[in-house]
Amino acid sequence: MAEQRPEIANSIQTGSFKTNYHDLGKGFPVTLLHGSGPGVTAWANWNKLFPLLKDDFRIIAPDMSGFGFTERVPGRVETMNGWVEQTIDLLDALKIEKTNLVGNSFGGALALSLAIKYPQRVNKLVLMGAMGVSFPITYGLDQVWGYEPSIEHMEELLEIFTYDHSFATKDLVKSRYESSIQPGFQESFHALFPEPRQKGVEAMAGNENFIRNIPHETLIVHGREDRVIPLDNSYKLLKLIDKAQLHVFGHCGHWTQIEHTQEFADLTRSFFKR
Repeated sequence: MAEQRPEIANSIQTGSFKTNYHDLGKGFPVTLLHGSGPGVTAWANWNKLFPLLKDDFRIIAPDMSGFGFTERVPGRVETMNGWVEQTIDLLDALKIEKTNLVGNSFGGALALSLAIKYPQRVNKLVLMGAMGVSFPITYGLDQVWGYEPSIEHMEELLEIFTYDHSFATKDLVKSRYESSIQPGFQESFHALFPEPRQKGVEAMAGNENFIRNIPHETLIVHGREDRVIPLDNSYKLLKLIDKAQLHVFGHCGHWTQIEHTQEFADLTRSFFKR
């Protein structure tokens, strides 16, 4: 039964559709924004962090429109502005006036856009392997966005995501593959990132003058061996954002929160509580 899937949690109206989201813990809100890989859900991206952060913060983790188990609207064209408004609609529906943001990859670009458009709704930012600035598309990202469903292709992608391939377990491969072939999932995913996929990178890139004016304290995190989003992105963001600091994890690919879960949780907790 679909209801038994751990990816499916709460549902709430956000604009013209319902958003699937996780809501756990207590304390000052932290909103977790997932990446853009095939079969991604908030749960797949963040579930290892939930038990490590829920005693200190209220964790909100939505499936963004076009991904996961959030309601799909026929004919809807996904844009960064649309994802920004979905997030604000979700915060409004939950009566959350201000939140910390953690954005992974695509979610990092979304976090930047939220901080630019709604600075009063954001407390602090964590950008992890973030998009949000222009770069030549990597082989890894091109493979991610060009995914065609198969166990073999998903296994290849999870090895691209990780430095230590032991994290790309058979269970994780199976779970992400099964999510990617849910009814309507691959069709919407395929529509998000058509060729030439460099256009997708540029669509995620913010205006550098706006990024430069972001006033929030920002923690930038990146894996040194990231083959999906180049480490250079984080150096660019470090130079652009005035109140920024950068932490680089060695022996780490694109999934800091999975390969270095405890260290990432400790770093994030300390940053938010300071």
